[in-house]
Amino acid sequence: MDLTITQDGVSCTDPVWDALSRDLEGVLWETWAGLPAGKPAYAEELHPDRQRAAMESLSCAACKCPASRSELGMLWVLPVLDHAKDTVWEGARTVTPPMCEDCADKVKLRCPQLRKGYVELRVREAKLIGVRGTLHPRPESGEEPDPAALVLYHSADLPFVVARGLVRELTNVTLVATGPTAP
Repeated sequence: MDLTITQDGVSCTDPVWDALSRDLEGVLWETWAGLPAGKPAYAEELHPDRQRAAMESLSCAACKCPASRSELGMLWVLPVLDHAKDTVWEGARTVTPPMCEDCADKVKLRCPQLRKGYVELRVREAKLIGVRGTLHPRPESGEEPDPAALVLYHSADLPFVVARGLVRELTNVTLVATGPTAP
């Protein structure tokens, strides 16, 4: 994807490709070769189209079925950050979609990141708050792009990001289980 950066934001040099690569919020999305079909490899990043679809519909990214729901909320399985033992999960922001019960059991064994340690959460509210992607600096700033920026929807930086994942903020969180952490 060839990009142009102006004072108004980042865009594809091809106007048709630019229009096709934007969501309803006007955010430009990264395009990857291949289709987001089949079962994904459990890895740090999902195909952007698959991730976006799962986060928009609150479905399991592995099988595309509805996420597991109970009286405590929707099921999320997240890696333990920096092996922290006392992480506060209320208000956590994530690009990881919720999961169904079957896939949650499998992903804990197959995902290298989760084998190091995970938490299983039930979440009652998960508001879409922004995107994660490459934030391009304003022209002539001399700064380098930030490949892992979180850009909120109300931010003035939104026109300068090429998104790779939707971000949800998890609230009304109940910690259900934790998994082993590597020493």
